[in-house]
Amino acid sequence: MARRRRSRAVFGAAGLVLPAALLGLWWVASAKGWLAEQILPPPFFVYETARDMIASGELLFHAGVSLRRVVIGFAIGSVAGLCLGIAIGLSQKIEDYVKPLFLAFAQIPTLGWIPLLMLFVGIGETLKIIIIAKGALVPMTLNTFSGIRGVSPKYVEVGEALCFSRWQRLRLIVLPGAVPSIFTGVRYGLTHSWTSLVGVELLASSEGLGYLLVWGRQMFWLDTVIVAMIVIGLVGFAMDKGLDRTEMLIQRWKRQEI
Repeated sequence: MARRRRSRAVFGAAGLVLPAALLGLWWVASAKGWLAEQILPPPFFVYETARDMIASGELLFHAGVSLRRVVIGFAIGSVAGLCLGIAIGLSQKIEDYVKPLFLAFAQIPTLGWIPLLMLFVGIGETLKIIIIAKGALVPMTLNTFSGIRGVSPKYVEVGEALCFSRWQRLRLIVLPGAVPSIFTGVRYGLTHSWTSLVGVELLASSEGLGYLLVWGRQMFWLDTVIVAMIVIGLVGFAMDKGLDRTEMLIQRWKRQEI
């Protein structure tokens, strides 16, 4: 156990080497004047901008707006994807009718829907929620479908031998067996929702982290742009690590069950 913890600590520290090297290169490039401050502001200037934005509440406000949109859109998209994946996974007839169209639907990039959706719902919150939900829908549906089809037929036969109803087979056999794959869909769905959010806020928003990027670029405040980029990366990284830890706990539970 101690060796495993040391190994994780070493790998965790190794992950900081490249960011530290890039920060050092950025610092040297600013100090040597390799690039003008208007193009690449010094790290300390960006730090002061971030501190001021936090103190004024501006950064937390925009981050809160983006997180609220992601929570709502991801919840809608993931629940819809879960239901659709279960339906396609359990019914060959539904798969035959729905899956070809869904696969074609999945090939269209999330941001590619924005021009059409603008005509129907405008550029308000509804547009952003739909785009975020679509980002979660596709990976949730495909991974739920894959997980259900991956459940061993032997377990299903056991359920039939015990005279389980359809609902009991779904609740006691199919869904528990598909949990790891479903959770992979949750993880990818959240990642896609987050990237979709930033994309739609870049194009049609007056608040949020994506809007901060556009606003900073228009005003040529590259320190603001860099602060927004760092926050977007950190929030996305934190969400992915949180889901990674949860997935590890689920996998451990599954191994113990086996």
